[in-house]
Amino acid sequence: MTKYKRIDISAISDEKMPVAADKLLSGKPVQSAVNQYTNDKENFFVGVWECNSGKWAVDYSEEEFLTILEGEAIITEIGGEPQTLKKGDHMVISKGFVGTWETVDYVKKLYVIYED
Repeated sequence: MTKYKRIDISAISDEKMPVAADKLLSGKPVQSAVNQYTNDKENFFVGVWECNSGKWAVDYSEEEFLTILEGEAIITEIGGEPQTLKKGDHMVISKGFVGTWETVDYVKKLYVIYED
């Protein structure tokens, strides 16, 4: 078995799911993800996520590195300044981050997630 995995950033899933109603702040965001790699411990994930416009509450129990592939998003930590992310931007979001994620029109991102 090989010890590498190519990631296809053009991947799109037909499985769409709305953001949980208890997290929703505005809009009707529908998201999908194509997870392309999970390690043996099932605590490290790599894939592509996309979502249409909307805003919702987030509370990170994981560490995430992301790259915006398309679109624009605004992430705001409680008590912090909004951070706008556009195509080509990279960000790390640490475990314990609490705030909001807002997708402006449409966003597609590459994610790398690590959970304890």
